[in-house]
Amino acid sequence: MYDNSLAFARRMDAEDSLRHFRERFHIPVVHGKEAIYFCGNSLGLQPKTVRETIEKELLHWEKLAVEGHFTGKQPWLTYHKQFREPLGRLVGGLPHEVVAMNNLTTNLHLMLVSFYQPTPGRHRIVMEAGAFPSDQYAVESQVRFHGFDPADAIVEIQPRVGEHTLRTEDIVQVITDPATQPALVLFGGINYYTGQVFDMAAIAEAARQAGACVGFDLAHAIGNVPLHLHDWEADFAVWCSYKYLNSSPGGVAGAFVHERHAQNTNLPRFAGWWGHDEAVRFQMKKGFVPQAGADGWQLANAAILQMAAHRAALDIFEEAGLENLRRKSVQLTGFLEFLIKSNPVLNDALRIITPANPDERGCQLSMLVRENGKQLFDKITAAGVIGDWREPDVIRLSPVPLYNGFEDVYRCVEIVAEAMKNRE
Repeated sequence: MYDNSLAFARRMDAEDSLRHFRERFHIPVVHGKEAIYFCGNSLGLQPKTVRETIEKELLHWEKLAVEGHFTGKQPWLTYHKQFREPLGRLVGGLPHEVVAMNNLTTNLHLMLVSFYQPTPGRHRIVMEAGAFPSDQYAVESQVRFHGFDPADAIVEIQPRVGEHTLRTEDIVQVITDPATQPALVLFGGINYYTGQVFDMAAIAEAARQAGACVGFDLAHAIGNVPLHLHDWEADFAVWCSYKYLNSSPGGVAGAFVHERHAQNTNLPRFAGWWGHDEAVRFQMKKGFVPQAGADGWQLANAAILQMAAHRAALDIFEEAGLENLRRKSVQLTGFLEFLIKSNPVLNDALRIITPANPDERGCQLSMLVRENGKQLFDKITAAGVIGDWREPDVIRLSPVPLYNGFEDVYRCVEIVAEAMKNRE
C-alpha cells in the first residue's frame, strides 16, 4: 500500500481531492519555510477566513451596538443556533441535542451537576487512568462536593502490566462488576496521551447494563473520528473546539445532551439566564424554566467573537466532509507509522504506543522515545517540525487531513531520522 519514497508521497498528494484545503489555513513559518505542523491535537491552525468573519461582527457591533442582538443578518440573540446542525453532524447528535457554549471544563461541571447524583450505595465514577488532568480535577472536586472520598469514589481503569492502552473487555468488566456499582461512567473519546480511540458504543452499553449514566470528553475526538452519540445513547458529552476544529485558542466549547433528557425539568442543574425558556426570557421573572434540549444548560449569552471564529472553521468542515477527512486521515497516519517502522534506527529507538488498528486511533501517533527523548524533540522542533512533548518520554505527532499532506509526513520522518543520527 505504501512506498518509502518522496515520489510516492508526492503522487499521493497529487491524487488527494482534499489537498486544496491546505491553502485555507495559515501555516507557521520556521527558518523562512513553512513548518511541518503536526500539533493539531493541541491547537489547530487558523483558517484564513477567521479574520473576515470576526471583522463582520466587529462592524455589526460598531454600527448597531446593543441592537445587534436583535437585528442584522445574524442577530446575536440566536447566534448559537447556527451551530446546531454542523455540530450535530460531527458528534452524531440531533440538532436540539447539541449546543455551543462556555469552555470544556465548565461544561463538564454543568453535566456532572445533572448526571452525577451519588447515593451512599451508588456513588462511584468509573474513568480511564491517565485522563486529561482537567477531567481528573473536575471529577475529584465533584466527588468531594458530594461528601465522598475520591480514593473510594473514583475507579480508574489501568492498562494491563506491560501494556499502554486499555482493552475494551477490561473496561466493560470493571463497569459491570457488581462490586463497582457506578453512578457515572466518564471516558475520553480518545486518550490524549496514547491516542487510543475508546469503544464508546461498548462503554455506553456497559454503563446502561450497570445502571449508570455515561458521558464522554470528546476534546481529542470531535473533528477527528466519526461519532454517533445519539445512537450510542450517551447521556452527555462535552468538547473543546480549538484542537481539530481549529476554532481559536480557548475557543467556544460545546455539549451534547441526549434527547431523552430534553424535557426533564426535574434534572438538577446550575441555571443561567440564557438557559431559561426563550419565549419568556426577557420578562425577567423569578423561577427558572429550562429550554428544551441542550440549550437549557446554557448560562449566558454567546461570546460572539469566539463564535465567529468557530463559524469560519466549521464552514470548512461542512465543505470537506468528515467522512472524506477520516478516509485521508487513516492513510496519513498509516503512512507515518509505515515510515517509522520501515526505518531500522527509528523502529528501534521509538515505540509507537498508539493502537495499530486504524479503528482504534485518529490522527495522532504517540511515540515513546527509549532514550534522550526531550533532546530528540528539541532537535526536530528546531528543524521545523512542530509536534508535542509529553512527560516523561512521549512525542505526539498528528498529521491533520485538512492541512497536512503525505509529503509533510515524509519530510517529518526524514527530519526525525536525521535528528536521531545527530543526537549527542
